Amino acid sequence: MSFNDGAELDPSQVQDRRGSGPGRGMKIGGGIGGGIVALILVLLGVNPQILEDLTGSGQPPAVGPGTTQSGGTRECRTGADADKRLDCRILGTVNSLNSFWPDYLADYNVKYSRPQTVIFSQATDTGCGAATSAVGPFYCPSDRTAYFDPGFFEELVDRFGSSGGPLAQEYVVAHEFGHHIQNMLGDLGRAQEDPQGPQSGAVRVELQADCYAGLWARYASTVKDPDTGQPFLEPLTKQDLADALSAASAVGDDRIQEAATGRVSPEAWTHGSSAQRQKWFSQGYSTGDITKCDTFAVARP
Repeated sequence: MSFNDGAELDPSQVQDRRGSGPGRGMKIGGGIGGGIVALILVLLGVNPQILEDLTGSGQPPAVGPGTTQSGGTRECRTGADADKRLDCRILGTVNSLNSFWPDYLADYNVKYSRPQTVIFSQATDTGCGAATSAVGPFYCPSDRTAYFDPGFFEELVDRFGSSGGPLAQEYVVAHEFGHHIQNMLGDLGRAQEDPQGPQSGAVRVELQADCYAGLWARYASTVKDPDTGQPFLEPLTKQDLADALSAASAVGDDRIQEAATGRVSPEAWTHGSSAQRQKWFSQGYSTGDITKCDTFAVARP
């Protein structure tokens, strides 16, 4: 899904912390795939902290909350920039999401509170502890912030076989904002109550965030820049939808498990299968109705 060239981006909605040394530690929070290295270790029954202890990774000082790369997303000004640069595309998607959700939720008498968004490289501090790039994109409910290392999107293509199309990347951003909506509505914590297995609360939370991403995708081309009145994004194409479904499939627990171990163990799932993730993104996209995203209301999500 490409941006309209004349759309005006708002760099103030994203904090760019790239450009400083790596920090230390792992993560706690909701994520698109739970990480590249860390998730695979978890699926194998290994504590990811062991890897850090053995390798001594992350010894340099952590990247502080106020650190900003010179230039960075401050140079992202128009939709044309978002079509050329991944970090600008993340910013533009954030702008679109922050324009979509307030009006949509108002119809359900819910007031939207804007989350913070951070772009980082290698490592950063968060309200959920120190985070490294290994965990992939995630949302931290403690500081109500979505975190993105742009390097993840290369991993998504190179190591997990996802499409590299724009909506594949925008879906990831929309999924993390879906966790913020869950946090607002009081559903995010249900993942911790039932953390593992194909019908678990954890899987249902992740699939609901996929459904919320599909909701945004349905209306994204009509969401207008509040300053210019011009839509941020061009109408969705069949290829765009295929790109998003490709990304959803790439981060399915079954696909990651099979690649890592050669077998699938549903009892260890925390995010849902490839088919489930595609199904619930499509549910949000096809219905445009948040009430149809209740993954907790069905016997088998």
